[in-house]
Amino acid sequence: MPGNTYTVQNDHLSVTVQAKGAELMSLYNKKQQLEYMWNGDPAFWGKHSPVLFPVIGTLKNNTYYYNNKAYHLGRHGFARDMDFTVAEQTTSSLGFSLLSNADTLQKFPFEFVFDIIYLLQQDRLTVTYRVRNTGNGDMYFSVGGHPAFKVPVVEGTGYDDHYLEFNKTENAVRWPISPEGLIETRAEPFLAGTNKLPLRKELFYRDALVFKNLRSDAVRLLASKHDKGIEFNFPGFPYLGIWAAKDAGFVCIEPWCGIADPVTSSQQLTEKEGINRLAPGSVFERSWGVGMSE
Repeated sequence: MPGNTYTVQNDHLSVTVQAKGAELMSLYNKKQQLEYMWNGDPAFWGKHSPVLFPVIGTLKNNTYYYNNKAYHLGRHGFARDMDFTVAEQTTSSLGFSLLSNADTLQKFPFEFVFDIIYLLQQDRLTVTYRVRNTGNGDMYFSVGGHPAFKVPVVEGTGYDDHYLEFNKTENAVRWPISPEGLIETRAEPFLAGTNKLPLRKELFYRDALVFKNLRSDAVRLLASKHDKGIEFNFPGFPYLGIWAAKDAGFVCIEPWCGIADPVTSSQQLTEKEGINRLAPGSVFERSWGVGMSE
């Protein structure tokens, strides 16, 4: 694996994270002898599980305004491309930190400490995002995950043999994404009285499936031809994206505290949909988790 990587493991799982972006690279089930993370094949999509901070998705014209000044940020922000420091390493956890600096302040005028903690407990991995406002004024930000799980996970099965099963019945619309990466103003009917979403590669030919305020806070990735799979929990995340690169062998389950700009965005950061406001000295924390079907 490229770059500096760190591994934590127990009798059930082995987890590997690289310092660049504090990105989860491998989630290996020892008992099943199966890798659950996408391999990062650059022919389709060269990442595994990037963190999205301090914005999620695309800003209108890659620009936002704060205190009458324009700032420019690319898709999903800068954290995924920055080197984190290892803040803590125990027999069951890995902790990584990113601190604001002169470069980040040019693009995002807030002082912060951003921690990502990976914790192993039996056959479960919990990933925690912790944002601390170390500045003197309110901080406005988004944060989210983008983990890509391998589909199919078991050789000899196909992509279409898999499905997502939400923990509650949903009547949910999807919010289409414009060619510029912005959220369209009109939603489309999608999940109608069901908790099951069959996977097929054509689902993602129009970019991600974007949902707002689902009833569910967990979803399982399962297959019809075997009993191997995962349960993904995302309590406290008001938005969920589901995505795969065109014809690629994975599915991303993306819990978001924040969302891309709508096509009608004012570009004012304080007015941005889903933005989180954090008072000086305060801490914002959210966790998602993934467990295994043994």
